[in-house]
Amino acid sequence: MHNRMTSAKVVEHPMKNAVWQQAIMDRNANISDPPFEETYKNLFLKHNITPLTTTTTTPTIEVRDLPLIDLSRLVATAAKERENCKRDIANASREWGFFQVVNHGIPRRMLEEMNKEQVKVFREPFNKKKGDNCMNLRLSPGSYRWGSPTPNCLSQLSWSEAFHIPMNDICSTGNPHVSNLCSRVKQFATTVSELANKLANILVEKLSHDELTFIEEKCSPNTCYLRMNRYPPCPKYSHVLGLMPHTDSDFLTILYQDQVGGLQLVKDGRWISVKPNPEALIVNIGDLFQAWSNGVYKSVVHRVVANPRFERFSTAYFLCPSADAVIQSYKEPSMYRKFSFGEYRQQVQQDVRKLGHKIGLSRFLIHK
Repeated sequence: MHNRMTSAKVVEHPMKNAVWQQAIMDRNANISDPPFEETYKNLFLKHNITPLTTTTTTPTIEVRDLPLIDLSRLVATAAKERENCKRDIANASREWGFFQVVNHGIPRRMLEEMNKEQVKVFREPFNKKKGDNCMNLRLSPGSYRWGSPTPNCLSQLSWSEAFHIPMNDICSTGNPHVSNLCSRVKQFATTVSELANKLANILVEKLSHDELTFIEEKCSPNTCYLRMNRYPPCPKYSHVLGLMPHTDSDFLTILYQDQVGGLQLVKDGRWISVKPNPEALIVNIGDLFQAWSNGVYKSVVHRVVANPRFERFSTAYFLCPSADAVIQSYKEPSMYRKFSFGEYRQQVQQDVRKLGHKIGLSRFLIHK
């Protein structure tokens, strides 16, 4: 995917050009970062946004803890405690669409080692990460992504970079410089996939005992994805997001993040900021579970705000089905028409190219 933007012709002021030239020189001092300022120059000028020379006040957003679920209760001796834990998972998915889990079975050391290798690969020069060059890092061509493909306004611009890795294409052996990355990614993905399937099966069980094998039939490790994210510091532009508002196009996502913070989600019509918990993994519901559950489980709009001083790292695992897997409600009457995952993904990509943002499930409502 090429991150180029087409925009209307803009008459540039000489003083603004001088500001941009200085900004570009500053960016060149760190060649591992993507060329955000150069690429989206016209977008900033269009909205009369120039690099900040003084600190600005950003809107105050309430900081809240997500529902916290201790997964050790799933193996409790008492059956009632096990069922209460499953109920809490389902309730959080209904009311929030997000929750966090502790005692999830993934060793802290594994998470820390994954983060260490992730930081190293993002430190590689930009020209080595982009395009087919990432093959030298033992990552598949095109897995590196940055910015936004066709932003029409600032809210559609993402100040971030990522490696989006299909599970059937994880590197195995190769360049000694990145062999640790390969092994850590495989280890992390294998362990987190077990957790994702466990949680998904619980969510299916709490709604329908007739479809207990639903996730096993639709998803396999080879149909899922891993995404390593980096959000560079953005000290000059208070209006820029690290990741534009969106919902996830999967069944559910499991996120491991550092303690910098920046994740925000919509709750009761308001943006709230998620307080990082060093012991927890974050779980959120995706569009496919909202469609299958007939709107019971909520796929919630979320975003990442750019930090003016610190970079932020996270790794997300996406529980996805095969492209030909058919998604339909577990009961009738259904809110959404039946569709395949391939069809859904194609529609999302088409909307992003044409409109600059995702439309999502509303495209598939039976009664609009």
